[in-house]
Amino acid sequence: MMKAATWAAAMLATLVSMSAWAETAQEAAVRKAITPRLGEEAKVESVTKTPYSGLFEVQVNGDIIYTDAKAEYLFVGRVVDTRTYQDYTKARLDEINKVTFGNLPLELAMKEVKGNGKRVIAVFEDPNCGYCKRFRRTLEDVDNITVYTFFYNILSPDSIEKSRNIWCAPDRSKAWSDWMLNGKLPPTAPANCTTPHEKVIELGRSMKVTGTPTIIFADGSRIPGAIDTKALEAKLSSIK
Repeated sequence: MMKAATWAAAMLATLVSMSAWAETAQEAAVRKAITPRLGEEAKVESVTKTPYSGLFEVQVNGDIIYTDAKAEYLFVGRVVDTRTYQDYTKARLDEINKVTFGNLPLELAMKEVKGNGKRVIAVFEDPNCGYCKRFRRTLEDVDNITVYTFFYNILSPDSIEKSRNIWCAPDRSKAWSDWMLNGKLPPTAPANCTTPHEKVIELGRSMKVTGTPTIIFADGSRIPGAIDTKALEAKLSSIK
């Protein structure tokens, strides 16, 4: 009999590979039935039959819900293995939301290099975000890292102006640190200074970034929210 851990790994591999296949006739039928029942605002991106209990995974608006073969019922929540506590829904969402780091438009971000800069992350942050300020303090204790910061102004009307003043400062990194760590803003930016605000907003929405900070790692995975130094170092160490 397959051990629980091995079984969980095999199941996860099956789930990860599901998105590589074209929809079957049954999956297409479920899509056709479920789409009008979810409302006009719902965008069904894929329907995939899962290995558990005859459920169908429905990717809709960047999230996952489940339905039966006749699309008569919706199941909203997590699918968790009771033997291993493996969260299959989270694993699928992590896979779906992966990005190709090398394709990020890093010219839209502020670049900071510490030490040898070999470890790389990108972060979506808002200047009015308290958790972003907490994460900035975490980064103070981390060396040998390159940080690309996208000013993702979504929390307050004056976020755009604060980010603009920082972006247009002679030393962006210093201006950002002065504000995030010490509450000191740079002088008002010149009228002719432009920022990539609109492009960053478009980028974040396309990547389904819904909160700040959102940390993107070199392997394409992401962590929403602030993490401490220990958790960040552990995550960086796990990336080959």
